[in-house]
Amino acid sequence: MLKICLRWLLSLLYRVKITGLDNYVNAGQRVLIVANHTSFLDPLLLGVFLPDDITFAINTQISQRWWLKPFLGLSKVFPMDPTHPLSLKDLIHHLENDTRTVIFPEGRISVTGALMKVYDGTGMVADKTQATILPIRIAGAQYTHFSKLHKIVRLRLFPQISIHISKPTHISAPENLKGKERRAYCGHLLADIMSTMMFETSHYRQPIFSSLLEARKIHGGQHIIVEDLDRSTLSYNDLITRSIALGHELSHITTPGENIGVFLPNSYKTLVSILGLQLHGRVPAMLNYSMGAANIVSACQTAKVKTIITSRRFIELGHLQDEASQLEKHGSLIFLEDIAKNISPFNKLMAALKSATTNLWYNPNLINPDSPAVVLFTSGSEGTPKGVVLSHSNIVGNLKQLEACISFNARDIVLNFLPMFHSFGFTVGTILPIISGMRTFFYPTPLHFSVIPEIAYETHATIMFGTNTFFAAYAKKAHAYDFYNLRYVVAGAEKLQENTRQLWADKFGIRILEGYGATETSPITSVNTPMYHKAGTVGRFMPGMKYQLEPIQGINDGGQLHVSGPNIMLGYILANNPGTLIPSESMYGKGWHDTGDIVHVDAEGFISIRGRSKRFAKIGGEMVSLVAVEQLATNTWPDAHHAVVSIPDLKKGEQIILVTTEKQATIHDLVAASPGVSNLNLPKKILIVDAIPTLMTGKVNYPEVTELAKHTK
Repeated sequence: MLKICLRWLLSLLYRVKITGLDNYVNAGQRVLIVANHTSFLDPLLLGVFLPDDITFAINTQISQRWWLKPFLGLSKVFPMDPTHPLSLKDLIHHLENDTRTVIFPEGRISVTGALMKVYDGTGMVADKTQATILPIRIAGAQYTHFSKLHKIVRLRLFPQISIHISKPTHISAPENLKGKERRAYCGHLLADIMSTMMFETSHYRQPIFSSLLEARKIHGGQHIIVEDLDRSTLSYNDLITRSIALGHELSHITTPGENIGVFLPNSYKTLVSILGLQLHGRVPAMLNYSMGAANIVSACQTAKVKTIITSRRFIELGHLQDEASQLEKHGSLIFLEDIAKNISPFNKLMAALKSATTNLWYNPNLINPDSPAVVLFTSGSEGTPKGVVLSHSNIVGNLKQLEACISFNARDIVLNFLPMFHSFGFTVGTILPIISGMRTFFYPTPLHFSVIPEIAYETHATIMFGTNTFFAAYAKKAHAYDFYNLRYVVAGAEKLQENTRQLWADKFGIRILEGYGATETSPITSVNTPMYHKAGTVGRFMPGMKYQLEPIQGINDGGQLHVSGPNIMLGYILANNPGTLIPSESMYGKGWHDTGDIVHVDAEGFISIRGRSKRFAKIGGEMVSLVAVEQLATNTWPDAHHAVVSIPDLKKGEQIILVTTEKQATIHDLVAASPGVSNLNLPKKILIVDAIPTLMTGKVNYPEVTELAKHTK
């Protein structure tokens, strides 16, 4: 009777919603229920809303708290210490009988709002007993006053709570693993099960604007989330109101489904333009203003962009008059300054009213989460730019994958200097903060190496996303205290060099988390995290992703990587078939993407990049990694910049050219510093330059480097 009354009371107060009860029924009779631990309410919620009598394997100290005893009396309690071997043995014996036993593998209530350390012991218990594992996620309780997130998130009296029951599964380790190795392996598997549960039960299949509204509901309309160089700040209410107002104006001069060019820098106005377009079913096509007029026009032609949103001030300050002139010949330029003048006080008032009453008029079902959300263009490093079309669920899904691995909170401040036309800058630097409650500071360029450390210091930034090139440059210019407040520094887009990693560790005491991805994967494919980190790798795959390694002749310890998952692009738009979406597909089927990268995946799932398939040279019938040759040069001259390319050779097919800024570089010195290295892995020639050509995204401009190398013949 008490259980029924409590269920009624909790349902009334917290509008508790439980899903997946069929998974509970299908799990069988000998079940180990693993749940995330968000608040002191969790045992009560599970005890009241799960069918049947369940047993709680609960921390001894918590079970002895007087105020919990009446609630724990509703169920059987198995007091234990997850770190104590005897407690685990007792739990193993307990699970040899039919039982439905709940355990919180984190061993404590989360103080971050995300998953914390998952103890290996629970995985070992599941392995030894072969009990069915039933993952359960409790969501919403972290916003109650029964959580430990005071001053981290906005706590509320009665937030809605949901209980998601995932599909049952099992843990089994290879027979050859014994002792500590087997225990660690099983703990790893359990952590993966729980992070996958956190992702799969997240509401990622929705439009980006819907995610923005959800974030406002969680963090509050007055919560500041955007700031830019003009020192303009926007709260959730401000951002939504301005997006509604601008979107209304843009809807009159565009058509649903149309690709609209966005030719703007990092600023809150660019973000408002993007959200305003998406709100009305238009697709922003982010134009890379650094790629030159010919490539920009080519991108517009490929995506059939006829209308381009830009700013007179941006064109003037960026000295982009030639690019704007060329674009004007191709389509119509719409200036934000002119649109702002056309928004009347009445329209601004209506936008504010709509912002306050979105529950009355906004219908998220009008926008298919699988419809295009943005068109991003490749940098042109492989020829004519091609459009990569990402859906709403691609982008939101990729961010939920990241949140399942790394904890972010509303106190975080992201310094975003990566341009929005780059997938890293668009998805992670721009959309992630606004749907996660973090404040983002937009800086218009990553190339101000002396200024950005000062901005990080001034804004109290806690998170930076960037590339090796930029982080190396910032470290050389920065004061040792400029990055005092940083929690996460995440590197991607190019290989993180060991000297950059070491410099940040020595000078700032910061461990850079290296990741890997591509525009086609929205962009994150893998990342090292504070909990799962292996130097020299690019981390482990995002939850919900699958992979295949295509065998490559001459490569024995890896293969060409193909990936699938919710973050894989909708497809390409190519120059030879303008405006037509070519769905993502590889040799492994539809929805797969051939990354073109040669990788090795170890037993723990950590990925090591061997190089791009196009960045291997075939010399005398042998495959030689150009990335490996670059690493030899970096090891020999760590303070210089290097790029290695191959050019045709009549005798051996190809020859390797090292382009470097090291003024004293010689092949003799390279050989002396690389004992035992085959002659095949050494450059044929060395070209010394003042600077290595790079793109604005920080990547080496290999086509330009190749042209330089050809002049050495």
